[in-house]
Amino acid sequence: MPIEICTISGFSKTEGNSVAVKIDNEVVILDMGLSMSDYIRFTEDLEDITPKTYSSLLKAGAVPNYKFIEDWRKNVIAIVPNHGHLDHIGAVPFASPLFPNAPIITTPLAAEVLKRTLYDEEMEIPNEIIAQPMNSIFSLSKTITAEFISIIHSIPQTAIVVLHTPYGKVVYANDFKMDKHTILDEKSNFSRLKELGKENDIVIIIINCLYAHEAKKADSEVVAQQMLDELLPNVNKSHKAVIITTFSSHIARLTHILNLGKKINRKVILLGRSLEKYVQSAQQLDLLDKEIRVIRFRRHLEKIFRKIQQEGKEKYLIVCTGHQGEPRSIISRLARQELPLKLEKDDCVIFSSNVIPVEINIENRKRLETILEKAKVKIFCDIHVSGHGALEDEKELLQILNPKHIIPIHAEPEKAKMLAAMAHSIGFKNTHIMTDGERITF
Repeated sequence: MPIEICTISGFSKTEGNSVAVKIDNEVVILDMGLSMSDYIRFTEDLEDITPKTYSSLLKAGAVPNYKFIEDWRKNVIAIVPNHGHLDHIGAVPFASPLFPNAPIITTPLAAEVLKRTLYDEEMEIPNEIIAQPMNSIFSLSKTITAEFISIIHSIPQTAIVVLHTPYGKVVYANDFKMDKHTILDEKSNFSRLKELGKENDIVIIIINCLYAHEAKKADSEVVAQQMLDELLPNVNKSHKAVIITTFSSHIARLTHILNLGKKINRKVILLGRSLEKYVQSAQQLDLLDKEIRVIRFRRHLEKIFRKIQQEGKEKYLIVCTGHQGEPRSIISRLARQELPLKLEKDDCVIFSSNVIPVEINIENRKRLETILEKAKVKIFCDIHVSGHGALEDEKELLQILNPKHIIPIHAEPEKAKMLAAMAHSIGFKNTHIMTDGERITF
């Protein structure tokens, strides 16, 4: 059994990505992500003094279940997340101690986010955190090497991971789109992908299928920037408070918003804990201007909101957390009038995001929009493009790499079947629809 795969998490539902790949007697874990909807539901129900442990989070369905590989536990040689989103690295602080001798080897930004998360939460783990450069090849053992191939996503330094083994290559392409544009001085390394395809020895690709139901090619981030270019100058003239909420990790989007703030002569204020974590991590790697500051503490928030209220809302562009309607987020607290800045008729909120399609997010976001509408605040939704490829992106990657076997990940089986149907239509006969906890051998 040269290559065996256990589909730990991210196959029966959308979130909490994690896969174990066993080559002979060595195991590599790819991703160790949180199921964000379950995590949010769990933490909203907690008192602040309740500890978050692996066992309590596992019971809540918020972390991958590594009991599926209990018999492989002593053989894990590395944990390799492919980028810095929490549904790919968020379970590391809780689950990595199960594999104390396995280093966490990831991209530079993901490594920085992990370190800051551990610091903020006052947590320690026994695992070494190692940052590997993009487009590098590095050794995991005497017989296994790994490669990080740069690909565009909604966070910098996202990698397609390739495991080079004596039996062929295993490709992990979880979260990507085939964007030909340069985003934040980053390009997808299509030339390297084409080289791999020509070598004709990719045994298996584990591929994202979150948007397999959309029979199109995903829009470039450039499109979202154009949407903001058109909208912000107009709302600047017609509205007092202008608030944008977007993904904290979307450094390219944040950079564009900061530049637009200067153009419309508004001072940009960034607010929120998660924004601070990602912004400071990006600054550490020179991906963002080091002069940018994020306000996170409650006492400082109230102070800045009083200042904005007194000096004039029309002088500021506020960027904050809460685009999914999370009840404790800044935008939700503003909507409920719990902070000194009062939102009213001449104000607007721009959601530069989509609603992640899980029940708790849909409910929270609907509740938030209802409160804002009652206050007669103008709402602009979906000023956004996804960082995930749609069906045509998935098709393009399969045609470039020409794998012998395909396993869809990061969605329910219904979407996996859509990817399988597309793959079959272009000549790929071996697509395996898996659920959490299954094993397959190649």
